[in-house]
Amino acid sequence: MANKVHPQASVSDPSPAGRQTFTVWMKSLVCHTNGCTVFDSKGDIVYRVENYDSKGGCEVQLMDLQGNILYSILSKKLQIFGCWDGYRAGTNKKQPCFTVKKCYSIVRREIACQVTVGLNTYWIVRLGRKNQGFKILNITGDIVAVVMQKQVSSGVVLGEDVLALEVEPYMDHSLIVALVTVYGLINRRL
Repeated sequence: MANKVHPQASVSDPSPAGRQTFTVWMKSLVCHTNGCTVFDSKGDIVYRVENYDSKGGCEVQLMDLQGNILYSILSKKLQIFGCWDGYRAGTNKKQPCFTVKKCYSIVRREIACQVTVGLNTYWIVRLGRKNQGFKILNITGDIVAVVMQKQVSSGVVLGEDVLALEVEPYMDHSLIVALVTVYGLINRRL
């Protein structure tokens, strides 16, 4: 039986201007569950998401490699357009750390979600078709993170379940991974 090799981030070129580069593998480390695994640029696992429910489940946990919960992400019931709340571990579950609302806009079809983190607003914007990736913008339109299908340095594009994530150095990486997780849940990829 052949050994199954997981995708590692080290196959890509260094990212521009100090951005942190991660590889998001849309597979769980636990058998028979949905989730994803996030590798740093050295190929080490830094985050993992386990969804023990069906794809698009109502609650998932973003954890570090040791299994410490960083965020609990819950779907709000009875929301017509879809809404997710993220709670940082050890905080009050009455006030979410962030909220993601799915947007339905006839005029601006590229905007997929509005993200509220405290007093800050971000937008998740699709890049072309659904599977081509997305970017996260701050309120002034600056890109804070980009997610695209992973491409190795030789130009070969990896499968749809292997994504490249570039995050600006001033952003909280765990928060960005939590937002990527929510977008995966919205699109029923987790």
